Amino acid sequence: MSGDDPDEYSATVLGSHWFEGPARDGEPDRVEGEVLRFGPGVTPATRHRMAGGPTTAQIWHGGPPQPPPRRRRTLRRYALPGAVLLAVLAFLAWQRLGPEVAVRGVSVAAPARPPGCDGTADVVALLETDGRPGTVTYRWERSDGTRSGLLRERLARHQTQARLHLLWTFHGPGEHRATARLVVVSPTRHSAETRFTYRCEPV
Repeated sequence: MSGDDPDEYSATVLGSHWFEGPARDGEPDRVEGEVLRFGPGVTPATRHRMAGGPTTAQIWHGGPPQPPPRRRRTLRRYALPGAVLLAVLAFLAWQRLGPEVAVRGVSVAAPARPPGCDGTADVVALLETDGRPGTVTYRWERSDGTRSGLLRERLARHQTQARLHLLWTFHGPGEHRATARLVVVSPTRHSAETRFTYRCEPV
């Protein structure tokens, strides 16, 4: 290379028939088309390390995306069925162990026939529930100023109604306008009342 800088390098395009000599370092130079690549070539050890591996460009740019680990793929596969199963179990547990009975309505009916002299009035309250099992706590209040203690009614599963009775006995002659009131204390507070008249006329 006369007149050129000896440090400069240029590739030479040559025909493959120019290279018939023995290879150096045990490996022949590689010829791809008409471009000669100088150097000792790829050794068997280097070829073994590179077999199936990423290219230089792939290494430079971070390589191809690696598949997720087997454990992560397994978790993804079973995530949806597991979530569905947990939802079903939670619903069943909520039905069995969730909130107790809920009172949806209360009504009180006066006796069909008002009590006569020294008679007893049967006042009936109707509880309407959501059918869950549980206990309803309630009390009766009367217009004469008396009230019962706290009473409890146990409801079974799927029982949507319960009838509660108040037996109110009257004595003596006269007329009395009576009011009976049912107060539900728990699980939620409700109340209802009814009125009737007691009459007793001596003969």
